[in-house]
Amino acid sequence: PCGTGQTCNDPDTAANMLHDFTCTCDNDKSVKKTDGPATCTKDECSTNPCGTGQDCNDPNNSPSSTGDSTGDYTCTCTGTTIKVTGGPATCTNDECTAMPAPCGTGQTCNDPDTAANMLHDFTCTCDNDKSVKKTDGPATCTKDECSTNPCGTGQDCNDPNNSPSSTG
Repeated sequence: PCGTGQTCNDPDTAANMLHDFTCTCDNDKSVKKTDGPATCTKDECSTNPCGTGQDCNDPNNSPSSTGDSTGDYTCTCTGTTIKVTGGPATCTNDECTAMPAPCGTGQTCNDPDTAANMLHDFTCTCDNDKSVKKTDGPATCTKDECSTNPCGTGQDCNDPNNSPSSTG
């Protein structure tokens, strides 16, 4: 006689004792009703089904005698529009794939943590000098055109314009 997600208790099972049973909501023992189903609510987000870094929303946790719809909650990656209904979302954000590219020409981008909520942790490294790096923006790379010996043997090379630039 009770709805789904409820426990029925009949304190007196004598044949002449009718309508004395009590329905109690399984998820909230304080919600009870005698002689009929209790009005239970179920917030599927209360058990944190989405996990860390995600926001949970259960649109249908209104009171009903049979509980609400199950599996209708959504998990949304915090700070993004990435969401999944009925389970955790896969939250990734590789900042190196952004357009426009976050690093300049002649630089390599590396994002060590692509979790959706991990922002500004990418590193730009100069291709011609791996020791020159910058986090959260283009590195200041220098380019010495003489480093490849373009003048040939026996000639001195001077590059007056090998000042730093963020474009390599």
